[in-house]
Amino acid sequence: MTSTKDEAGPRLARRRVLQGLAGAAAMTVLPGALRAQAAGKEAPALAKLVGEGKLAALAQRLPEKPMVVTPFEKVGVYGGSLRRGLRGSADHNGILRMVGNQGLVRWNLQFTEPLPNVAERWEVNADSTEFTFFLRKGMKWSDGKPFTADDIVFAVEDCAKNSELYKSVPSPLVIAGKAGTATKVDETTVKFTFASPYALFLDLMATPLGQHPTLFPKHYCGQFHPKYNPAVADLVKQANVSDWGALFRIKCGDIEIPSRWGNPDKPTIDPWVVKEPYTGGATRVTMERNPYFWQVDTEGNQLPYIDRISFSISQDVESLMLDAVSGRLDIQDRHIDTLQNKPTLSQNMKKGGYRLVELIASSSQQCQIYFNITHKDPKMREMLGNKEFRQALSLGMDRKEIIDIVYLGQSEPYQAGPRPGHPWFNEKLGRQYTEFDKAKANAMLDKLGYNKKDAQGMRLRPDGQKVFFAIDVIPTLYPDLVDVLELVKRHWADIGVDMKVNTIERALYYTRGDNNDHDAAVWPGPGGLDPMLDPRDYFAQHPQGSRYAVPWTLWYVSGGKDGQEPPDGQKQRMKLFDDARATSDLKKRGEIMKQVFDLAADAFETMGVCLAVNNFGVVKTNLKNVPEKYPNAWTWPNPGPALPQQFYFTT
Repeated sequence: MTSTKDEAGPRLARRRVLQGLAGAAAMTVLPGALRAQAAGKEAPALAKLVGEGKLAALAQRLPEKPMVVTPFEKVGVYGGSLRRGLRGSADHNGILRMVGNQGLVRWNLQFTEPLPNVAERWEVNADSTEFTFFLRKGMKWSDGKPFTADDIVFAVEDCAKNSELYKSVPSPLVIAGKAGTATKVDETTVKFTFASPYALFLDLMATPLGQHPTLFPKHYCGQFHPKYNPAVADLVKQANVSDWGALFRIKCGDIEIPSRWGNPDKPTIDPWVVKEPYTGGATRVTMERNPYFWQVDTEGNQLPYIDRISFSISQDVESLMLDAVSGRLDIQDRHIDTLQNKPTLSQNMKKGGYRLVELIASSSQQCQIYFNITHKDPKMREMLGNKEFRQALSLGMDRKEIIDIVYLGQSEPYQAGPRPGHPWFNEKLGRQYTEFDKAKANAMLDKLGYNKKDAQGMRLRPDGQKVFFAIDVIPTLYPDLVDVLELVKRHWADIGVDMKVNTIERALYYTRGDNNDHDAAVWPGPGGLDPMLDPRDYFAQHPQGSRYAVPWTLWYVSGGKDGQEPPDGQKQRMKLFDDARATSDLKKRGEIMKQVFDLAADAFETMGVCLAVNNFGVVKTNLKNVPEKYPNAWTWPNPGPALPQQFYFTT
């Protein structure tokens, strides 16, 4: 059967929460007459190159059936440079969210169903073990070379499944512990086959982590792969790197690393291509329109409308705020979207020539605390791994004060799990131990054996060491979380627990977590509207995100080959989630996930502060086709699914 329709259940929940999103940039069928007219409908700078014989005619650059985008408001005009801000040297996902959303499928604006994208259509067999994607005939990479099924097979079979490039196969390509297989049917048809039913595959292909199949052009990246270049060792030596895998990363990048945007020579299928790369010491990244981009509007005009994007790189949030209120950023939410900044940005809208757009919270949590219950130090592991210790700390936290001071009263105490109103909302997982009860917290800590104190009133462990841990936080990315932790530090000091707010740079945050060197870490809790797409808080699933037990995640994603074997409760949830991913029946899937949530609630591995609140962004008043309201999610990597290629400037 041909399947392009959404399922119910969680998607219906997202639809209800996001109701009121008017209009959508959508895929339609381009009539033959419009295709015939398309030859002259391109940016003036490209038309000039065609006239000079330096570029092929538009009809030769577009696929036979380009993807047709219905503009959000109206057909745009060509021209202009869009300005956006990055923060430091590890803000690569700020580029991905704006530019890099060209997977086989994509999300619609309402975050309710996958739509055709690189694949113009697909077929799914009855038990969801085979997915056949039909590509766009005549589609090209940014250097004019054909984009075909060979590229997808190369990206999956030779790259994503290569153990010298990836310790384990990326999780969207794996179900029930076994990786799927990508096979070429013909030049424009590729089939993915799985050993077990995989009902969630299309949804995952619409997320950023589902982009591997379209990421690596075989004709370019093959030269850095020993299977296709026997002399790759010479290139490794010339580049002075350790092995071909390191060279491949430098030249071809990966989904979530800076080098994805660090090589202007690498062909892409994005709307804009890198001109000034994202490399160490760079003060900006610039990108210019892709002359071979494979999308057009409803009048046959090749997209994107905007000529170029300039990402300025700031070293602090204050600089980004100054650029925003001064009107030097055309669209920005990342790093400036805290509630504390909203009054300032609201007051300066006229001066800066911008408007505010609403970003609908898809996360469950503003601040999730991940205690490292797999800590390398046995004594720390014993303390942080004790469920009653974590419960006592949760009771010792005054969430109302945090909400009133940091979030201006616009939230409610919350732990984890699907958001209230979602059909899978789990009361225990979301609400347990959120009351402020200092007396009970003290009694629990006394009972655990932490009843002796030092001269400063801080509790001591049975071995005489102070009850102490540090919590890692990235101030440049989430300054509100620093404010939260400063209040939590005071709350916990009142019950005799000493905590350090460990503010560090983003790259170090990841390194410490990846190496299992942290005591604890914070991050906004995911999975509020998309619990199937981002379940990192319900079991140890995400190698970078499940910070409470990174070794367990490595065990899970590697099929037991790496990391540490988790306890039975974790393994049970891993198995249940894999069963849920394979289940097409939404009622049955919900029943399975309820078991996951119940087990997660009983384990109480992570600790939340308060429910995530809607955020906002600034958009220049002359930047058009930008929705006034859209989701704020990693799995819907805003603003990308709103299709920035159809944004345009008025004069």
